[in-house]
This record gives sequence, structure tokens and C-alpha cells, in this order.
Amino acid sequence: MEDEEMEKKVQQYLQRKGFRLTELALQEERNRLSTSAISDVALDRSENDPARYHDGYSKLRTWAYSSLDQYKHELLRVLYPVFIHCFMDLVAEGHMQEARSFFHTFREDHEVMNSRDLQKLEAVLSPSHLEEMELARSLRQNKFKIKLCEYSYELLLQYLQKTQALVVLGVINEHITFEVSPGQPSLISDDADVVALIGTSKDLAKQINQKEVHWGLLEDSVEERMEKALAESDKIEAENKDADAEDNKKRNAEGGKQGSSLKKTKKDKLVGATGKNVRTETSMVSVAPRVKPELTLPATPIEVEQSILEDLRNRAQLNSVALPSVSFYTFLNTHNGLNCSSISHDGSMVVGGFSDSSVKVWDMSKIGQPAKTSGSQGENGSSQGERISVVNEGKRPYTLFQGHSGPVYSTAFSPFGDFLLSSSSDSTIRLWSTKLNANLVCYKGHNYPVWDVQFSPVGHYFASASHDRTARIWTMDKIQPLRIMAGHLSDVDCVQWHVNCNYIATGSSDKTVRLWDVQTGECIRMFIGHRSMVLSLAMSPDGRYMASGDEDGTIMMWDLSTGRCVSPLLGHSSCVWTLAFSCEGALLASGSADCTVKLWDVTSSTKALKTEDTKGGSANRLRLLKALPTKSTTVYSLRFSRRNLLFASGALSLSSS
Repeated sequence: MEDEEMEKKVQQYLQRKGFRLTELALQEERNRLSTSAISDVALDRSENDPARYHDGYSKLRTWAYSSLDQYKHELLRVLYPVFIHCFMDLVAEGHMQEARSFFHTFREDHEVMNSRDLQKLEAVLSPSHLEEMELARSLRQNKFKIKLCEYSYELLLQYLQKTQALVVLGVINEHITFEVSPGQPSLISDDADVVALIGTSKDLAKQINQKEVHWGLLEDSVEERMEKALAESDKIEAENKDADAEDNKKRNAEGGKQGSSLKKTKKDKLVGATGKNVRTETSMVSVAPRVKPELTLPATPIEVEQSILEDLRNRAQLNSVALPSVSFYTFLNTHNGLNCSSISHDGSMVVGGFSDSSVKVWDMSKIGQPAKTSGSQGENGSSQGERISVVNEGKRPYTLFQGHSGPVYSTAFSPFGDFLLSSSSDSTIRLWSTKLNANLVCYKGHNYPVWDVQFSPVGHYFASASHDRTARIWTMDKIQPLRIMAGHLSDVDCVQWHVNCNYIATGSSDKTVRLWDVQTGECIRMFIGHRSMVLSLAMSPDGRYMASGDEDGTIMMWDLSTGRCVSPLLGHSSCVWTLAFSCEGALLASGSADCTVKLWDVTSSTKALKTEDTKGGSANRLRLLKALPTKSTTVYSLRFSRRNLLFASGALSLSSS
């Protein structure tokens, strides 16, 4: 009221003094202010209008799809993050009906690449669900990183400036960070790693990947000592061969039998060729640098060293022409109860983890033999583990281990087969003795189900992965973990040791793979590129490369030293459950839920990487050498023996037959 009275008095004063122009100017200013006030009210109403999300996204979508083909595939990358954040903002503001309509209208745009995330987000029915659902919380707390070329980025900025799309601009500023690269747009085939969810710091992955990784093999490892011993024995054999050749010449001169000399010469050639074969094959791994162990490693028994020496002596050399023999163990009549399986290093034992909380071990040497009822071996006084030798249809004796109180999700043999680990939904890990047939230790530390557990290459240490988003390092003689690796945004689904025991790799439902330093517990590499949860990992024998398989059937080969994807492997049509490198690293085997084992040529891709280091990794794709389909058996586990025989196991699925 005071302002109005003041304006009236000012107007009366101007009229009395005859300031007509000033009075008109004051009236115009008053009218202009009232008009802007009305427009501000209209703007406030439009800011609360839920239709602005639909309009903003729809215009961005139309613009992206109508862009030049050369840049369209890059600009389309922006749509998915904008779509899900528009949907979640509508839910957060309480516009549930508009949110559902928006979601179903534009869902088809992203169904191919992000179907699993969309299925989860479809269950969001109230603002409280955004706080309760892990995926929604992760999406709102972290940023998307999108790779664009310089010109595509300029086109996007021009569009946002021209249209004044405030909703889209707000989403991009708050939830998206761009990695702009000079030059031409990336290839469409490179779209695997161009949109990824990262932490709140936009340079998190870059900062992590700048750390140094010593990817070589251990100094004075058992296999290195055995290879040296084998080389020395080959040298002695060669000297003996020369001496025998001299003796044969003398015998021939004295009229000895020519036939025996001929046989001896052929045998010597065969032995010489075998020794040469072994040396050639081991040299591929021996070129890797040697590093010192960060952990205190256990001593290797003499009988184990002798066994390794024998295996190295009889190892088959594999390459793109010489493919491995495969021994496949099929579980019958599991009735969907088998969750996991594992094979010992020599293939003599196979273990299965079941939904009824049991762990069963089959001794391959006893398959087909009549079962023997055992008394003394099973009666060890342990209430947690027992041995029950039974006959399954008169043919299958197995050892039953009971102790878990929930489904068993992972099993792993120690390198020498004398111990067995199992992890369960009861959040515990159990250590079993395959010689005593008893439960030795129950490790408690995780708060939720433990999805995976793996022994280190030297035994004694093991690593676990859990629903609680952590991986942990354990030792057999302590019930508490030595290290806790925390950093993943979702479940840690799989874990794998590096060959030098100084690092572990973890794959997660957050679609990333991380490499951790065992000594410090720090993340030293983050590998971004998968479009679904990572289910399997494998390390190359020389320690330089790592393979990871995901739920969509994609396998990616990574260079640990650079953190770069060497080559994507496309061929499986379903989850890749297991991966394994051959002993010399020439081949990679993959097993999938699509009931196939596939063999990939690693050597050609890594050679191309070394010769064309300046080019992108997408140009070097691993060559599929062989696809080995089963009738209807999903592949759960793969393992190359020290002699390069490939073992595989899986459960017969009647539904797919």
C-alpha cells in the first residue's frame, strides 16, 4: 500500500508541475513491470509442469535422429542418460502417471542396449523407491561419461543454446560428463565403451589408470625353476644322444645290426624334437619381465615340483593350427540344483555346488567302479563336514560335504588339489580337506551372499567377491580377511588372481572391471566398456592381458599396462560363465550359457597390437578358431591342465533340448 500511495503522490506532483513526458514514461515503466510479473508467474507454472520433460526429451530425440549420419551414432549416446534422469526426476517430483507415460513412450529407444536396467527401473513406483533401489541410487549419485568427437560436441552445444532446453541442459550439467577427442567420430563398432557410469569425479578412471602396474611373472617361480631344470635335462639328453651316435657309428663299423641303429636314430630325433618343442613353447612366457612377490609365498613340496616337471615335459604346444583336446564332464539329473562347478588342475576331481547347500566331489578314477562303504575316513568327529560315499544309479560314488546353510554359489580347488573352498548365500566361506574329507575352517566377514571365491596360483591365499560390493583377501590360517577392496558401485560378481599374486581383478554388476594391489588394497586400474554385469575373468600366463566376459555374451581383452581394450570378442549369444587361457597363452577358451565352448586365437591379436600400437584396439579383433557346441549343456567351468588338455564341465539342461 505504501508503494501505491507513493506512486499516486509522484503522479500528482508531475501533473501539477506540468511534466507530461515524465508522467507518460512512468506509466510505461509501470505497465512493463506488471507485464514481466505476469510472465514470471507463467514461467513458474511452466517449471512445475511435468510435460516439460516429455517435450525436452522428444525434441532432443528428434534432433539427434535427424543429424548427419557421420555424427548421428555419437549424438544418440546422449539420449539414454537424459531419458533415465528425466524419468527419475518426474518420479522424484511425484508425477507418477506422467513418469509411467514418459517411460513407456520412449522405452523402445534403449531396449536393445539397456534392457536389464530398464526392467529394474520399471519397478520404480514412488519417490521412496528411488532411495531403496540400488540401481536408481547409483544412477542418481554418479555421472555418465560419454565420448564424443569435437564436432559432435559443438553440435550438441549449439542445439542446447539455440533451443534453450532448460530441462535437458540441467540433466546434462548434473549427470553427464563428456570426454571430447579431436578428429573424426569414433567407429560405430567402438560403442561398447563410449557410455559408462563412473564415480562422482569425472577424472576418476583416468586418475586410477595412471598408476603403475608390474605385470610380469614372479622371480624364481616353481615353473621357472622347472623349465630351467627341463632345459638342463634336455641338454644332457642331447649330449647323451651325441655319445650314443658315436657308439652306433663304431658298432656299424664293427658290423653291428643296421636295424637297431636305425631305430635308435629315429628315437633320438623324436626326443630331440620334443625337447625343442618344450623350449620353444616356454620361451613365449619366459620373455615376460620378472617381479618380486609382495606376499610371503608358501614353500612348494618336492613331490609337487616333480609332478610339475613331468607335466612340463609332456605339455602339448597349442596354436591356431594345433587345437587342444577337450574332456567335458556333464552333470545329469541336477534338476536346476547345480549352481557352480570346478575342476582340479589335473582333472582328477570335479566339484559341484548345489542349491540345497551341499558340496559334492567326484573322483574321476572311481567313476564306473562299485562303491565302497567307508567307515574310518568319514568318521573324523567333525559336525560340519562328513563324507558319504553313495552310488548314484549304481555308478557314481561321490564325497558329500555339508555345512553351509544356503545355496552354494562358488567352489575352487587349491593348486595341488588337497583343499577345496566353497562360498554360499549364508555369507560364509568354508575350507574343506579333500584328503580328510572334512570341513577345516569357516570364514566369516562378508555381510551378504558370497558370489565367487578363488585360490591364488600358489595356494594358501584366496580372494572372495560378494553382494556387499567388496572383494576380500584371505589366508588359510586366519579367520579374518587381510584386505578389503571397496569401490565398486554394485555387486562384485567374480574375482581372479594375477599370475604373480600381487594383484587381483574383480568384475561387477556396475559393468566395470577393477584391478587391485594386494599389498595396499588400492584400485590401480578401472576397465570401462562392458554393457552388462561382468561374470567371468581370466589372466594370461605372462600376466600382461586379462579377459572378461559379461551377461550379454561379450568378451573383452584388456592390456593391464595401459588399461586399454585390446579386442572385443563377439560370438556368444548368452552369458559367458567361464574363461581360460592355455598354458603358453596362445589360445583363449570361453564357455557360455548358449551351450558352446569357443576357442579364440590370442597370438594374432597381441602381435597386431605390438606392431600397430598407434592404432585403436578396435582394429585388432581376436579370431574365432573353433566353436564346440554341446547338445544342451550349459558350460559352467573351463580349465587347462598343465599339459594343455582342456577340461570343461556343465549341467545338462532338458529345457533347451
